[in-house]
Amino acid sequence: MGGALAKAVAKKLGGDKILLADFCRDKALLLADSIGASVASNEEIARSCSHIFLGVKPQMMADMLAGIRDILIERKGETVLISMAAGVSADKICFMAGGDAAVVRIMPNTPVSVGNGVVLYCSNANVSDSERAFVADMLSEAGFVDAIEEKLIDAASAVSGCGPAFVYMFAESLADGAVACGLPRSKALAYAAKMIEGSAKLLFDSGIHPGELKDNVCSPGGSTIQGVKALEDGGFRGDVMEAVLAAYEKTIELGK
Repeated sequence: MGGALAKAVAKKLGGDKILLADFCRDKALLLADSIGASVASNEEIARSCSHIFLGVKPQMMADMLAGIRDILIERKGETVLISMAAGVSADKICFMAGGDAAVVRIMPNTPVSVGNGVVLYCSNANVSDSERAFVADMLSEAGFVDAIEEKLIDAASAVSGCGPAFVYMFAESLADGAVACGLPRSKALAYAAKMIEGSAKLLFDSGIHPGELKDNVCSPGGSTIQGVKALEDGGFRGDVMEAVLAAYEKTIELGK
């Protein structure tokens, strides 16, 4: 995810303005070469960068920040920390970084790698409105960037962040059904993907309730309503709701 965001920021600002660090230096070098960036250490980035992306798992955050904490304290007011760690609050990150850091939390999803993702963001009180706007603009090449209250970001990321996995399972299931009907696998997957893409665009652009859009496809006594009935009989909507709730509860757990 960090690499996908680095590519998006490079498109917006230019790779020459980016420093990359990774525990696997070869991985960082490969990415740097592809976007025109440079490779540095965590300490070098902490000393010189104005916006520092923290692309680590929640359980790794404390140890990673401990290594640059003193530098961040020295540079008070000069840096903005941008975290993508699920469930870890801005206040918790601020405390780990020395107690007075400007922190922006973002929750991106995997489609940012093709410039069509969702990036949710919020911040603590140490981030100015102009800084918030700059961060949003910096990430604009990643896709749809939307501000949200921090108390809602974990619930929202259970949809936008975890949702792609659920969609891919749905797409695979559609393709499997089509293959069972005799369609070649390559065509089944292509048709499922383009159908999902178009349906999502219609839902987003039109603002029409998804229930109404569903009804518009269902002719009386037709094929679609029979498929809808089969999904209802199998508990499809309830299962999807449970998946979102399970993802949300796990996110809360990770942040503890």
